[in-house]
Amino acid sequence: MSVRTLPLLFLNLGGEMLYILDQRLRAQNIPGDKARRDEWTELDRKRVLNDIISTMFNRKFMEELFKPQELYSKKALRTIYERLAHASIMKLNQASMDKLYDLMTMAFKYQVLLCPRPKDVLLVTFNHLDTIKGFIRDSPTILQQVDETFRQLIEIYGGLSAGEFQLIRQTLLIFFQDLHIRVSMFLKDKVQNNNGRFVLPVSGPVPWGTELPGLIRMFNNNGEEVKRIEFKHGGNYVRAPKEGSFELYGDRVLKLGTNMYSVNRPVETHMSGSSKNLASWTQESIAPNPLAKEELNFLARLMGGMEIKKPSGPEPGFRLNLFTSDEEEEQAALTRPEELSYEVINIQATQDQQRRDELARIMGEFEITEQPSLSTSKGDDLLAMMDEL
Repeated sequence: MSVRTLPLLFLNLGGEMLYILDQRLRAQNIPGDKARRDEWTELDRKRVLNDIISTMFNRKFMEELFKPQELYSKKALRTIYERLAHASIMKLNQASMDKLYDLMTMAFKYQVLLCPRPKDVLLVTFNHLDTIKGFIRDSPTILQQVDETFRQLIEIYGGLSAGEFQLIRQTLLIFFQDLHIRVSMFLKDKVQNNNGRFVLPVSGPVPWGTELPGLIRMFNNNGEEVKRIEFKHGGNYVRAPKEGSFELYGDRVLKLGTNMYSVNRPVETHMSGSSKNLASWTQESIAPNPLAKEELNFLARLMGGMEIKKPSGPEPGFRLNLFTSDEEEEQAALTRPEELSYEVINIQATQDQQRRDELARIMGEFEITEQPSLSTSKGDDLLAMMDEL
């Protein structure tokens, strides 16, 4: 397991979350002079994205994130994204957050699988950050935060060996190995099977610095080529045009990690082998974890550095529903096993009173006050957004 994987995992999943939210908000964009109070405007979209990105790239938070550390459970990581999503005036309940997280994880899993070289996962990260910078081009302060993270990535990962990147890629694949959630976009493009597993191509550009398959060369003890054997590889391979740029600015060449929601396409998630997957998640939630206390300490440190600015003004916030109706969202919540709840974490940590108090304070901030009067507000206008992509 690589101790340098967490920043790449967090930034790429965060980028996918921003892509999804941005597309839904754009799809419902109403001109400011025509918008009613219960409809999205361009200003609302920018406000939500600015708040989330500002929190995501907070300096103290990034300092904790970039410390060498092992990955923790999916449950712990998802808790971070729930806090991120609630850094703005937008609110998500558990079922909608589950759906958002499913789309995020499956998109990045596919990108990791398709990386020609292990090192290219860094180019995927740069593609996400490049697009994020486009979201905040009018906010120089936040843009500076993202650029600083860019520089940290270049400094820390720029000198890693191919073997170290291979270990990072392996760590990411282990993290994703039990997730087989079907996404309609992938199914329609025939890059995902009905069981939720991805179909990897056998053609296309080869990794930068490698030769086209089809030729075996043999050498003697002196390093001289003595024989060549050609074979049929069954694919249609081409050389990579050039290596992508690992600098702050430049042509990444690789398209993995760019915004696949920039073109309106229907996107829906379906659990593949629903009971089996839910059982595996449940098992992870209730199985004894020898690193449980360290995981809570990790959450306390990480979320403690995530400075959340509470929305100001008369608007208390509104609920974003990622399902086609309230009934569908309620049904999803009812069919979700109780063991998968992310609101309560049971653990014995009485020996560390200070840490327990700090974590209790942080987890208390997750509580979201229901707003019954907002049931027909902006959030309800977005009920069909996830399915209209």
